Amino acid sequence: MSEEDLESSHQHRKKVPGRTIGFSVMSAIIFFVSIWMVIQGNNEASPDLSNPSSFENFGDSLSVELRLPNAPLLGFVEVEASEFVMGSNPALDRLAYENERWSSRQRQGEVYLPSFYISRYETTIAQFGVYAEEVGLDLEQIELAGSPDFAAHNITWSDAVGYAGWLDSKLRSSPSTPEKLKTILDGGGRVTLPSEAEWEKAARGTDGRIFPWGSQPTSDFANFNTGEIHSVGSKSCSECAYGLADMAGNVWEFTRSPLQDYPYDPEDDLENLSEDALWVMRGGSFADSINNVRTAVRGAVDPGVRSSTIGFRVAISTAQ
Repeated sequence: MSEEDLESSHQHRKKVPGRTIGFSVMSAIIFFVSIWMVIQGNNEASPDLSNPSSFENFGDSLSVELRLPNAPLLGFVEVEASEFVMGSNPALDRLAYENERWSSRQRQGEVYLPSFYISRYETTIAQFGVYAEEVGLDLEQIELAGSPDFAAHNITWSDAVGYAGWLDSKLRSSPSTPEKLKTILDGGGRVTLPSEAEWEKAARGTDGRIFPWGSQPTSDFANFNTGEIHSVGSKSCSECAYGLADMAGNVWEFTRSPLQDYPYDPEDDLENLSEDALWVMRGGSFADSINNVRTAVRGAVDPGVRSSTIGFRVAISTAQ
């Protein structure tokens, strides 16, 4: 019923209350039922992003095909352009390692990053499995097993890079890709692993957090020192920078940055790296203690290593 009809019924009720009260009650019922239906529809369109069951409630055909979250932008979250503090100051973080020092003269540095998008969740077994099946990877051979919503693990850095490139191609070619994502990709964005700097900014925000949720250690928002992998997003963290899940613990996450001494340089010449270069991983895992799940901690791994403690998440970056 339109607002004009409702207004008309209210005016008519005032004139002849004895003859119109039944019609007015019915109008009110219809009005509130309509509002309830709209609310229900909005709830279906915007699932609880902190709940890993979002991965089961697939919406459009692209979510079904790629096992991506039924969420706005398929789970990608914007990190706006700005400077942020990178590295650690032992005066503020007593757990800091020496390789987190910015230079011989300063403990931390400021880095400017253009805007980018990063997945709210780590890549799952189900998502990686779609890629593996299409390109012919044997999941049993690489011992990738467990609940479909567990973080993908036991995969190499090269596997993770391959998945990111495959997903980039899928999103570019699918007619179901959200228009905003298409615009980002057409404008120079590409699906890839986050750089080391992008990962750290997404984890700590612009206020220099020691952990994604703040300065105090807690197991409320992270799966660490438990000895077992969890479903992605099983520990929600609305307090975390950008609302991202599992930026501390669960599995270490590959980045696209080679391990090099700080200061961080986005212009690093990746083409001339040595064959034995190591690749940075971030965030710690379920097997690590609290000191290794800080936002600034830096790990590194050979690109061919497989481990049950290492996985990844993807980003959409405009940086080279």
